[in-house]
Amino acid sequence: MTPAILLLKKHKIVHEVLKYHHDGDAPSYGLEASDKLGLDANTVFKTLIAELDTKELVVGLVPVSDKLNTKALAKAAGVKKAAMANPERVERSSGYVLGGVSPLGQKKALRTFIHDSAESLPAIHVSAGRRGLEIKLAPTDLQRLTRAQFSPLV
Repeated sequence: MTPAILLLKKHKIVHEVLKYHHDGDAPSYGLEASDKLGLDANTVFKTLIAELDTKELVVGLVPVSDKLNTKALAKAAGVKKAAMANPERVERSSGYVLGGVSPLGQKKALRTFIHDSAESLPAIHVSAGRRGLEIKLAPTDLQRLTRAQFSPLV
């Protein structure tokens, strides 16, 4: 059980845990999850942590088929600049290893922004907190648990 799964169980959120065999040589963990689980890449969201020009860390979730636009993330967060956070800082803050960072159950709750394409989907998939493990849940449940805002991020 990962902290992400425990959080969902604690709040009695309807979800499904999906497992696949992770290949350490995969060039993209998110696309690997999409391929191995036979999911539409537009429904699998990667969890990215960025550092704002204020030094605050924030979470951005975008489909694995897209790239996070840091300017759009900065705008959503109300600052001028954002850049991908240092990997060590990401792992310290979240409690997860890269490639397995979940937006749920992080050690420190960060402001979270979900690409607005998720709003129209009945379900999305996010990391369950370990490579080879995904969670399927309603985007509104993810938004509520993370206190996220939907924003154009790509």
